[in-house]
Amino acid sequence: MADTAQIVVNLPRTRGAWVRLRAEAQAGAEAEPTLASFLNATVLNHNGLEGALSYHLANKLAGADMNALQVRELLTEAYAREPELVSRAERDMLAVLERDPACQTLLQPFLYFKGYHALQAYRLAHALWRQGRELVAFHIQSRMAELFAVDIHPAAEIGAGVMFDHANGIVIGETARVGDDCSILHNVTLGGTGNEQGDRHPKIGRGVLIGAGAKVLGNITVGDEARIAAGSVVLAPVAAHCTVAGVPARPVGGACAEPARTMSQVIEGVFDDPGL
Repeated sequence: MADTAQIVVNLPRTRGAWVRLRAEAQAGAEAEPTLASFLNATVLNHNGLEGALSYHLANKLAGADMNALQVRELLTEAYAREPELVSRAERDMLAVLERDPACQTLLQPFLYFKGYHALQAYRLAHALWRQGRELVAFHIQSRMAELFAVDIHPAAEIGAGVMFDHANGIVIGETARVGDDCSILHNVTLGGTGNEQGDRHPKIGRGVLIGAGAKVLGNITVGDEARIAAGSVVLAPVAAHCTVAGVPARPVGGACAEPARTMSQVIEGVFDDPGL
C-alpha cells in the first residue's frame, strides 16, 4: 500500500498543487480501498483543479432547491469566466498546508476542511454578485451558512492565500475587505457598529492574524501583518505589524512579523512582570 504522507514528503513544494493533490489521492485510493471510488470520482477522474473543485463543491452545496448539476454549472461557468478563482483556490489550499500543523496533505483541506469549502463557496457567490446575479449569490451564501456555519456577504472582498481555521461562526459583512495571506480563526466577526448604511465594515490588510472570538467592528483599517489577540474587540484602527488585545483592544507587546504565516499567538513581554 502507498503511504499518503510519504507522497507529500517526496513531492517538492515547487510542484503544482494539482499534481500534489492527484498524487495524494492516488496514494489514498491504494491505501484505503473503501474510499477509492470516492477519490476517483472527486479527484482522479478530473483533468485539473477546476473540474475537481466544481464537482466536489457542487455535491456539498446541492440541496432541495438547487441540485448538484445546477451548482456545478454555476461553478464551471465561473471558473471559465474568471480563471483567477482557480488560482485563488490553489493558494488557499496551500495556505492551509503551510499554516495548520494538523494538516499533512492537500487532500485534507480539499476533501474535508469546511473552512476551505466555505471560502470557495464565498468565491462563487462573490463572482455571481459581481455579475449582477444577486439572488443566486444570496442563495449560495445561505447554503454556505447552513452547511459550514460561516456567513460571508457576497459583496465582501477577500484576497488569496486566506485560511479559515476551524471556521465555525465566522461572520464577514457586506463592505468588509480582507487582504491576501490572512489567517482567521473561529468565531471571528468583521461587522458594523450599528444599523448605519454605506461603507461600514473593517478593511483588513495583508498577512493579518485574527485570533479566535475576536470582533473587529466598524469602518476601520487593520494594517498589514497586524495581529489581533483571541477574544479582543477592536473598535479603532490598528497599525501595521502591531499586536492588539483586550476589550476594547489596545496595543500590547512589540512589533510582529508575518503573524498569519507563523500563526503565533504568544504576545512577547506581556507577562514578563512577575507582579502580574
